[in-house]
Amino acid sequence: MTDQSTPERSAALDAAEVTTLNRTGFGAALGLEFLELTADAVRAQWTVTPTQHQPYGIVHGGVYCAVIETIASMGGAIWFGDRGNVVGVNNNTDFLRATREGVLTAVGTPIHRGRTQQLWRVVITDAQDRVVSQGQVRLANIEDSARIGN
Repeated sequence: MTDQSTPERSAALDAAEVTTLNRTGFGAALGLEFLELTADAVRAQWTVTPTQHQPYGIVHGGVYCAVIETIASMGGAIWFGDRGNVVGVNNNTDFLRATREGVLTAVGTPIHRGRTQQLWRVVITDAQDRVVSQGQVRLANIEDSARIGN
């Protein structure tokens, strides 16, 4: 991992508070429970529900993509701190093992953190510690938040 700039704030966030904040909108469908939130690692888990299945009864790949992007974005935002916001610009997710039920755990760690972008890797494992999905998310560091969405 390379660090080209020093974060202004790299404190851990309260996992219970962030879990509550993420229980609205799309976050409610994911049902993530955050366990660790620091600038160097984000860990969360969730219980697979039938609402997350695709028609063949296994977890939809979009669920993995969304979890991976959420985990990476949270870590990137903590590291970038008060300098602005981060926004995902690329999400590359691999689906390795079909899952129908159970508790899954996602762990994200930074690969690169620079002045204008970050790259995070997230690995999702099942209760038997088998990798079911993995991905990388590239984040843009945006210092002028008013430019997001324009």
